Amino acid sequence: MFGKILIANRGEIACRVIRTARKLGVRTVAVYSDADAGALHVEMADEAVHIGPSPVGESYLRGDKIVAAALATGAEAIHPGYGFLSENPDFVDQVTAAGLVFIGPSAASIRAMGLKDAAKRLMEKAGVPVVPGYHGEAQEIVLLASKAREIGYPVLIKARAGGGGKGMRRVDHPDDFSEALSSARREAKAAFGDDRVLVEKYVDKPRHIEVQVFGDNFGNAVHLYERDCSAQRRHQKVIEEAPAPGMTPALRKAMTEAAVKAAQAISYSGAGTIEFIVDASQGLKADRFWFMEMNTRLQVEHPVTEMVTGIDLVEWQLRVASGENLPKTQADIALSGHAFEARIYAEDAAKGFLPATGTLHHLKFPEAAPEKAAMRVETGVRGGDAISPFYDPMIAKLVVHANDRTAALAALSEALARTEVAGSTVNTAFLAALAADVDFAAGDVDTGLIGRHQEALVAIPAPSDETIAAAALAATDAGAPGAATDPWSTLAGYAHFHTLSRRTRLRYGEENILARISARSDGRFQVVLEAPHDAINSHDLRILPRTARWPGHVTVFEGAVGHTFAVPDPLAKADEAGAASGSLRAPMPGLVKLVRASAGDTVSKGQPLLILEAMKMEHTIAAPHDGVIAEIAAEGAQVSDGTVLVRFAEDGQA
Repeated sequence: MFGKILIANRGEIACRVIRTARKLGVRTVAVYSDADAGALHVEMADEAVHIGPSPVGESYLRGDKIVAAALATGAEAIHPGYGFLSENPDFVDQVTAAGLVFIGPSAASIRAMGLKDAAKRLMEKAGVPVVPGYHGEAQEIVLLASKAREIGYPVLIKARAGGGGKGMRRVDHPDDFSEALSSARREAKAAFGDDRVLVEKYVDKPRHIEVQVFGDNFGNAVHLYERDCSAQRRHQKVIEEAPAPGMTPALRKAMTEAAVKAAQAISYSGAGTIEFIVDASQGLKADRFWFMEMNTRLQVEHPVTEMVTGIDLVEWQLRVASGENLPKTQADIALSGHAFEARIYAEDAAKGFLPATGTLHHLKFPEAAPEKAAMRVETGVRGGDAISPFYDPMIAKLVVHANDRTAALAALSEALARTEVAGSTVNTAFLAALAADVDFAAGDVDTGLIGRHQEALVAIPAPSDETIAAAALAATDAGAPGAATDPWSTLAGYAHFHTLSRRTRLRYGEENILARISARSDGRFQVVLEAPHDAINSHDLRILPRTARWPGHVTVFEGAVGHTFAVPDPLAKADEAGAASGSLRAPMPGLVKLVRASAGDTVSKGQPLLILEAMKMEHTIAAPHDGVIAEIAAEGAQVSDGTVLVRFAEDGQA
């Protein structure tokens, strides 16, 4: 076993690797950028090395700096985590050329599976079924459009490099092919440095089912059963589970055998995932699945496999990379119970799942697992940490395990309801709504489920009067833990012969709220909500335990929903510029990738005006109303959150 390894990654995966390394007595070296100087993975590691500025191209994607850090600290091997350089064969070559061990597959294996078109041709030769489509080298638009017609619409344009839904577009009609192709190419170029694509038949009711495989350096390969990752938004996974609901013995046998065959075809060593698309329109059948791609690394969702097999996949990675045989044979790997993983992101589900930033002023996960279940929280952040625009906005992964799917889903719902995040917009309410969705609960899930039910899944109920009253009480700090129990001290001031009271103002969205709070002699409070609400008397109200006060705001948690209220500073001047209604502002930091309108243009509500690239994804910014453009951002401009992108002329005059 290695004595010391360097982890060429950040966030929750770096923390995850460190935990297993500690268990095995292996020392760890973290690397970090400027933005991550105070990050949790840096604190957890035995040593840490600064590798550059915050942008990934100047830090986490600099293989030369990472290799130099490993050599300088005496590390024997490098664990790549996932993302960044984990599937970069040139980086593997750098590592091995320096006399270090890459904890993962060979550069040859990564190259064999790195490009989807070449990988599919290889799988066809190995006898693994692949999706019907065009996987050739030629990229002329006329040829691609012709192939799309031959395949038959709808088709899926996919970047041949990378994954995560980047560079992927569904096209339903020939007239839309050219625009979709251009968009997919731009996004693929930005994400992977390669704008080449392939075109495939779109499966009407697709299930995304993948098989975890593992190989060693002695020709052994096994599978660790399947995961279902069909619950996706923007082609990216949000809730994964193992095993797949409705899986039949015949399909499991066919898929796992195909997965092992795929791994053996490239002499694979280490952890890998074979991703399949399954046509579920007529149920799960052994002849209706096709190879999509292989991820030659550990997956984000690997904890669900660990929960149902009892196997530490990171430990296996370290053992295999250090020259050991696979710890178990196929006959020794058993499947037990059911597991779910929910990805908690800083994102605004109601706004098309736009990534969000912010400081995690309040962060609290369940302290214990739900009854009759096991739970783990995978995170790389703590309360007070910031979600930066430089990296993936994942906050944590909530993972649960129980004896069966129904119990595991109930445990997931309970765990989400007990999770509290304030300081950034998060997707916990969306995840809870998805877990409670009738079709999802029944296991009737496919990759289009979220899109079909999106309006209901992202809807946030208005806060009740009781919630508003609790927010008003929290805004005064009355009843907060450690606050004085004497109401005369709690509400500062003096009142003779009448009840002591205080007024406080809140804002929820665009609504201004005025509340009057009165202290009672028994330590309780009466909260009266004035216009626009009907008055309510909460004669026995105390500050709710699930309430967080943070700078200028109060968040009240109701289950998985966090209602955040702004607490205006009465001494602060109104930001007249920020309140201007004639401006369209950037919803997040990003790059103005493409501008589709000019100053002086008359535009209609919903008309695309520009494309903002943020976190390697393209987001179309559309006109919120009819109007005339007075100013519009320049193409290529780097903008921050809240920057004015478009200013509309008043009264339609430019």
